[in-house]
This record gives sequence, C-alpha cells and structure tokens, in this order.
Amino acid sequence: MSAEMTDHAVETSPKLYARIGGVLYLVIIVIGLFGEAFVRDKLVVPGDAAATAANIKSMESLWRFHIGAELFLLMCAIVLLAILFALLRPVSRDLALLAVFFNLVSIAVEAVFALYLVATLFPLGNAGYLKAFTPEQLYAMATLSIKSHGYGFGVALAFFGCFCVIAGYLIFKSGYFPKVIGVLMQIAGLCYLIDSFALIIAPNFANRIFPGILLPSFVGETSLCLWLIVKGVNVQRFLERVGENRERP
Repeated sequence: MSAEMTDHAVETSPKLYARIGGVLYLVIIVIGLFGEAFVRDKLVVPGDAAATAANIKSMESLWRFHIGAELFLLMCAIVLLAILFALLRPVSRDLALLAVFFNLVSIAVEAVFALYLVATLFPLGNAGYLKAFTPEQLYAMATLSIKSHGYGFGVALAFFGCFCVIAGYLIFKSGYFPKVIGVLMQIAGLCYLIDSFALIIAPNFANRIFPGILLPSFVGETSLCLWLIVKGVNVQRFLERVGENRERP
C-alpha cells in the first residue's frame, strides 16, 4: 500500500481507516500480551536453564506458535504504521515521516531478534552434532538466545519510544484526536525509553522498575487503540486540516 494510495483512502473515509487501524492495534496488543504473559513468562524460569529448556521442549508447539504470532504482529504493525502516517500527516508531514522512520527501525530490529526465539530451539533438538555438547551447555545456549532476544526487544522499544513521543505530539496538536491521548502516548514513549536505556546501562535497576514503568505505556497505547475503534477521528476537523495543507503555498 503506497503512501499516496493510503492518504487518498484515508481522506475519503478517515473514520473507517482509523477503525481499521484500531483493530490492527488491538491485534498487536493482544499478541504482545500473549507472548509476554502466557508464553515467555510461563516457560522461561529465571536462573534455571535446565527447567527453561524442559518447559520449551515439552511445549515446543506453543513456542513455535508464539514465534509465528510475533511475525504476524510485525506485519500488522507495518500496515498500522501506514494508516497512522496518513492520519497524522495533515498535522506535520515532516514529523509524521520522522515518526515512521523511528517505527520502521523498531520493527526491523524486532524482526531480526525474533530469530533468536527460533535459535532457542536449535540446541534443544535431536541432531547428531549436538552430542558434542553436554546437556548443561545446550541449556545455556538456549538461555543465551532467549536473553539476546530480550535485549534486542529492549533496543526495539527504544526506537518505538521515540515514535510514541512524536506521534503523541502530533495527536495532541491534531484537533481531531483528544489531547489527553496525545499526552498519554508521549508518557508511554518516555517510559519505553527509560526502560530500554535502563536495560542496557543498569540491568538490575531495569528489572526492579519492570513491569511497573510499562503500565503507563499500556494505558497510553490501549487508549489510542480503543479511541480509534470506538470513535475514529473527528472527520470534519480532519478534512479541514487536509484542506489547510493544500491551501499552503
């Protein structure tokens, strides 16, 4: 879907496309919560590589489904990004484009580090070459892959946090979204940035503030998601903004 086609479609029916974006956002939130709370938190045992390996081996199908769901999430995120760009472009094309670049980097980083979830399964297989390693070494390799994914996801959230800050500003200035949602999205972005940099600079501190610091992020993103689904946009004000941009030299 090209930017011009998306812009034209959104201008024709902004409320419909806002609601499509809201549904995609909801899918992303649900898949994200599922992966974090019902897969990784259930199967990964902190400080116990053997127990973690046993859990993943016993529920390999769930782990693989989780990886597939993560890839689908990223596909939805790209389509959502195109819609959000078209919705926020009338406020400031340059800032909306900057937000897109930050989010694309986040999606790319997350996609690359999703491969570490696949790599977790390699040491836990039955291939003959794995006999060169002791079980403890294999469990350690699987755990390192999971840990690498966690840090990669943290890096992705840093770029996504920048997106949230910019998108929140555009929402606040738009006039066709509630200002409070813009503020909540900016707070969400700052929380993501704090958590990501803490993970790199002071991991122990990051463990203490997580997941509490991410609660505002969940509130901000969920607020935008639900508003897009239930209310969409103020169509009249949105079209006025589009018209103002076209009248400018």
